Amino acid sequence: MAKIRPFKAVRPTRDKVSLVASRSYQSYTANERDSRMDYNPYSFLHIVNPGYKYQKEISGEERYKLVRNRYLEFKEDEIFTQDGSPCYYVYKIVNREHESFCGIVAAASAEDYENNVIKIHEDTIKNRENTFKEYLKTVGFNAEPVLLTYPDNEIISGIVAKMAENRAEYEFTSTYRDTHYLWKVDDPKLINQIQEAFSSIETIYIADGHHRSASSCLLAKDLKENNPNHKGDESYNFFMSYLIPESDLKIYEFNRLVKDLNGLTKEEFLIRLDEWFRIENRGLEAYKPSKPHHFSMYLDGEFYSLYLRKTIYEFGDALDELDAQILYKTVLKPILGIHDLRTDTRIAYSHGKNDIISVKSRVDNNEYNVGFGLFPASVEQMKKIADQGLKMPPKSTYIEPKLRSGITIYEF
Repeated sequence: MAKIRPFKAVRPTRDKVSLVASRSYQSYTANERDSRMDYNPYSFLHIVNPGYKYQKEISGEERYKLVRNRYLEFKEDEIFTQDGSPCYYVYKIVNREHESFCGIVAAASAEDYENNVIKIHEDTIKNRENTFKEYLKTVGFNAEPVLLTYPDNEIISGIVAKMAENRAEYEFTSTYRDTHYLWKVDDPKLINQIQEAFSSIETIYIADGHHRSASSCLLAKDLKENNPNHKGDESYNFFMSYLIPESDLKIYEFNRLVKDLNGLTKEEFLIRLDEWFRIENRGLEAYKPSKPHHFSMYLDGEFYSLYLRKTIYEFGDALDELDAQILYKTVLKPILGIHDLRTDTRIAYSHGKNDIISVKSRVDNNEYNVGFGLFPASVEQMKKIADQGLKMPPKSTYIEPKLRSGITIYEF
């Protein structure tokens, strides 16, 4: 049963939260980061990019120590304060498309991760796990929650709805026109009801943040081994998570772009595709797949629809039904010669929130030779793959909500 507990969050003061909150560090270009830090001394980017202060790129242990210093300075300057007792935090995001996501920020158990109560559907890279583990160990906090999803639960939904009737602790709109709300759940009765409701849930799934959760579990092992008085309830045994019901999760596809046809002519390539797909040339019609096992392709100024020949393709496990895996097994690997999707520089990805026209533009601009559009995976597919202990290919899903850093901070 899932152990989801409240914690004492370190948070920005109400008047500064909109200034502190930032997107993930990697989502900014260097110019965007510099611009934000030039004009906003409160941005969380000042903490995670401490070299800005010295106009120098800093990495490794030296950077980690400076991140720790910047964080402590934000606390000393009372930009951050810490709640006096453990709380849950109801967090709602309404994006510019008016889609709403509402869940609970809490501490999830590293032990549950190890025991497969919290299930994964994506492979992680060991050196990235270890790098982030060392980062966490040095800085002593985590500011970006792992996105978890659970089966819809009436008790939790009822409490969330009740909290949302009150004035929010935070309410602000980002420059991306996403509006963020946060309510603090500090009533002991409600805290107990939430904890008991989560304890009745058998399985929780990681939607986004596989490396962060894996790194947190490695850190928990390290600190446990070095603590002769380990009890199991120490803060390092948990990691910050944002838990939303499955009905609130939004999954987009990742489209594929490939630089060349692996030495084939256009005609040879189409003939090879015909083995696996019914192909229709749709000319300038911007075709987008409308159901699973249908694909779009943009090649040489024209769109094509590709319908999988199901009498030829063999469906074995849940992974074989995933469109990203189908494309890999029938096209990317055998025809285009792309074996390692993580390292091959000939392939790139464009998430489905970008219009299919963005794929067309990148091919027309000669960045890539061919583009493929996919139908998005479902929550049920993601769960089946996780339940069978399988792993999706990289960039199989683009999942929302995307969270801001620095709104709630979990200290180890």
